[in-house]
Amino acid sequence: STRAYRDVVLRMYWDDESTPSVEVPLGDFFCNGHALRYNVNSLPIAVNPSGGFNSYWPLPFAQRARITVENQRWERIDGFFYQITYALTEVPAQAGRFHAQWRRSLTTRAYPEHVILEGVRGQGHYVGTFLAWSQFSSGWWGEGEIKFYLDGDREHPTICGTGTEDYFGGAWGFGGETYSTAFLGYPLYRKAEGEVPRHGLYRWHILDPIRFRQELKVTIQALGWWPNGTFEPLTDDIASVGYWYQAEPHAPFPVLPPVHERWAR
Repeated sequence: STRAYRDVVLRMYWDDESTPSVEVPLGDFFCNGHALRYNVNSLPIAVNPSGGFNSYWPLPFAQRARITVENQRWERIDGFFYQITYALTEVPAQAGRFHAQWRRSLTTRAYPEHVILEGVRGQGHYVGTFLAWSQFSSGWWGEGEIKFYLDGDREHPTICGTGTEDYFGGAWGFGGETYSTAFLGYPLYRKAEGEVPRHGLYRWHILDPIRFRQELKVTIQALGWWPNGTFEPLTDDIASVGYWYQAEPHAPFPVLPPVHERWAR
C-alpha cells in the first residue's frame, strides 16, 4: 500500500554498530517518492508492477547484519512481504559499508539550496542520488546545480553541475517526458488537477563513483528562470536520499523527521 511508503522506515545495521547505516522511508529508498507508486527500471533498484520493490546494492558486512522495518503509521499495515538473499563468502578487509540517508527541506529565495548530505566523515565513495521534488511555481524548475564538497572544500566544491536536468541525464527541460534507464532516470512527472507538480529523479554513480578521503557534503539548488533570462531562486519542497559506501564508523545522522513532517504534499 502506498500508505506505507513514507510511514514505514527501513534501517540497516552492519556488524555491532549501535546506529543505523541506512535510515530511509521505505518508498524513497526504492526511488518511489511522494508516497506514490511508479515503475523504476535501473541497475540497482527495480520497481515493478504493482509494488515490487527490488534492491541489488551490494551490502557487505563482516559477521552480522540487521535489517529492520518500522511502521510509524497510526494504523496496522497488512500485506508486507520480503525476501533477503545473502552469500557466505570472504569480504575484503577494506570493503566499504553501504549507507543511505533521507533528508527533506523547503528551499527559500534567500537560500535556494537543499542539502542531500552533510557531515559525512571517513573514507568512501558516493554512489547515488534520489530526489522527490514538489514544485511550488508553474515555470521551469530544474536549473539548479548539484555540488559535491570533498575533503576540505568550503566555498567552492570540487564538482559543480550545470543544471538539474543535466545531472539526471536529460536536457532541454526533459521535453515533458519521463524515462528510466540503468544509471539515471526521471520516472515521475505528475501535474494533476488540484495538485502541485511533482517529480521523481535518480542517478547512480556506479561507473563514475565520487570518492572522498575524509569528508563529504552534497547540495542541490532550486533554480528556474526570471523572464529576463537570469536565474530565479525557488521555494520548493525537496526530499532526497543520498547513497554511499564508507569505512566505519560513520558520523551520526540527523534525527529522522516524525511521520507528520514526512507526509507528501
